[in-house]
Amino acid sequence: MSVLDRFKLEGRVAIVTGGARGLGRIAAEALASAGASVAVSARDLTAAETAASEIAEKTSSATVGVSFDVTRANEIESAFERVVDRFGTIDILVNNAGINIRGQIERLAESDWDAVIDANLKGPWLCCRAVASIMKAKKYGKVINISSMLGEISLPERTPYASSKGGLTLLTKTLALEWAPYGINVNALCPGPFATDINLSLLRDPAVAATFTAKIPLGRWGDPVELGPSIVFLASDAASFITGSTLFIDGGYTAQ
Repeated sequence: MSVLDRFKLEGRVAIVTGGARGLGRIAAEALASAGASVAVSARDLTAAETAASEIAEKTSSATVGVSFDVTRANEIESAFERVVDRFGTIDILVNNAGINIRGQIERLAESDWDAVIDANLKGPWLCCRAVASIMKAKKYGKVINISSMLGEISLPERTPYASSKGGLTLLTKTLALEWAPYGINVNALCPGPFATDINLSLLRDPAVAATFTAKIPLGRWGDPVELGPSIVFLASDAASFITGSTLFIDGGYTAQ
């Protein structure tokens, strides 16, 4: 097998939460372009099916759209069963779905905290729990949790988000240890400032966007397509000896 062959994903089945747009869409398309069959999930079934259809047309890989709320265990389990019925298994799980609610702590509601923690931390925990028996039975699996550089460092007015991503980074390490005997790799990708929907409010404010840019050693925001190759790497046999790691894609932000 050549070096490049180890990056190929033919015969693998992936599910990407929050895969209809943003970095999730990039991840789903990257996995499909490497040959994987991909289930694209979103709460809105039409959005999931539309994204899956467009990805299939672009990559020629088999895709399907599925709908579930990552905070509801019964919906997750039902959706995962449908993916297994369609493709036979699940080899790769990308926990990407998440939200951000910014604000000074005294101005945030308890419901804001609950919403962010539920989507960003409870959701991946539930999805990992749902896929555990599938991956453990065959002693193979790749789990990629989309954390954030704010799981390592932080910024003001990010108490719910940074707490959720810090927790997700430690969830990654804990599951990597728990599942290592079963040949399951669990890693986290930690993006920095990327020009995605979740950051539109920052991008639309020239002063705020410039402040962020000034702190990025590479001098620019990340292009979402730059996430795809790293997703493929961690999902492939090229990363077979990597588990419990956090890979920062942040233009050097956290190196300071």
